[in-house]
Amino acid sequence: MARAESLVFVLWAGLLVGVSGGLLWVFGLNYDGLTGSAASKIHPATYLAVALFGWTLLRAGNPVIPVAQALNRRPASVLLAVCGVLLLALIAARGGNGLAGSIDTFVLAGLLPILLLDRDAETLGRIEIVFHLVMLANALLGLYELASGQRFFPFRLDGADFDWDTRSAALQGHPLSNATVTACYILALAAGGGRLGPALRTGVIALQLVALVTFGGRSAVVITLILGGAVGLVALGRVLRSGRIPLIGAACACFALTLMPVAVAVLAALGFFDTLLDRFASDGGSAQARVDMLEIFRAIPFRDLLLGPDLQQVTTLRRIYGLEWGIENSILSTLLYQGILMTTLLVVAVGLYLAEVARICRHGVWLPILAFVILVNTFEGLAGKTTLLAKFALMLIVLFPKAPLRRHA
Repeated sequence: MARAESLVFVLWAGLLVGVSGGLLWVFGLNYDGLTGSAASKIHPATYLAVALFGWTLLRAGNPVIPVAQALNRRPASVLLAVCGVLLLALIAARGGNGLAGSIDTFVLAGLLPILLLDRDAETLGRIEIVFHLVMLANALLGLYELASGQRFFPFRLDGADFDWDTRSAALQGHPLSNATVTACYILALAAGGGRLGPALRTGVIALQLVALVTFGGRSAVVITLILGGAVGLVALGRVLRSGRIPLIGAACACFALTLMPVAVAVLAALGFFDTLLDRFASDGGSAQARVDMLEIFRAIPFRDLLLGPDLQQVTTLRRIYGLEWGIENSILSTLLYQGILMTTLLVVAVGLYLAEVARICRHGVWLPILAFVILVNTFEGLAGKTTLLAKFALMLIVLFPKAPLRRHA
């Protein structure tokens, strides 16, 4: 029974990390769109998470016991899940769309640390392997999509796949979500997360850095280079202060530094950086959108912003300012649709949640957390329906467990 339960948790992790809305569309489920059945709007990982939580209650005999344990040991996770339910009620009361968004974005994320509360090291180790394998497949698929010009599981809205967007989608669906997950994964590995040996860790980081370019996330690339470079400089300073530099390591570093300009020049000549450079050269109005979204707030009275403006008014203002594709900031987008009070509650809940996840992990998690907080506020991120927060929490828990696990060479 214990082994079967462990395998179900591994399957759940695989669904969470590897199944996007684009992949669900291939199987006939319109997850990201507005049309279709209500049941298709909730991610399969959320359904399985609820089922696993129900099984936990049944297995305990007395359902009060696991609930009390969760309140005592994971209070911020419980708070986040409750906030997700409150957001669902608020959206329903106001007649808004996106009811499933509150469930996938916040309830699923809140359930995740609770479900992993007493998982054994073997189960967490298996989940870590699955996480690495999914990210490997995601990177390779992203590179293949760039080379072939074909996107297999792109983000779709009621079937429309936005042919003008040439960024790779791979297994994560939306390119910006993909870039965020990949950037945080790189920084987590750079900060010592996971059980990979030095050689394998370096190879995985190099592959993910190359794949990150294909997803076209400008902010993700910049944040990764800045924070990753800072980690590298600190590590180099530590080695130099120790006065003991391994000869093989020094030789490999010299070889890499010599080869890097050549490799970059070859990739540039082959057009590898074209998509990313185009994003820097022409952002498609993204910068102007960030200015225009502030004008929307000036047009709405404070008393309306407090509890949530009229949804029809928000839609009209977005059309006037050409922001039909979204408000490119998680907090401001939530504030515009749900009001100041609900947004404040969600921001506090997410902050406490990330602090709680960091507390149950070992040293090193604050680097990817910093990157995550920055990156989710460069696009709609947590303001829309996404499993991004749950994926990130899973990444931290399995890559930075407090209990030491056996390393992979």
